[in-house]
Amino acid sequence: MQLPKDPVILLSYINTQLRDFYPSLDELCKSLCIEEANITNPLLSIGYKYNKDLNKFI
Repeated sequence: MQLPKDPVILLSYINTQLRDFYPSLDELCKSLCIEEANITNPLLSIGYKYNKDLNKFI
């Protein structure tokens, strides 16, 4: 799975995936065979953190 390189596009992509297909970030990562840090680190660089209760990056 090739993730978008641009953090803003990555944010949109991941939040859409979480909203439409996955109940948690962990499930998304397992399903797509992606290390969580490959998502969280770029999004932290633009000020977004995963909110477990809302199941999205805010």
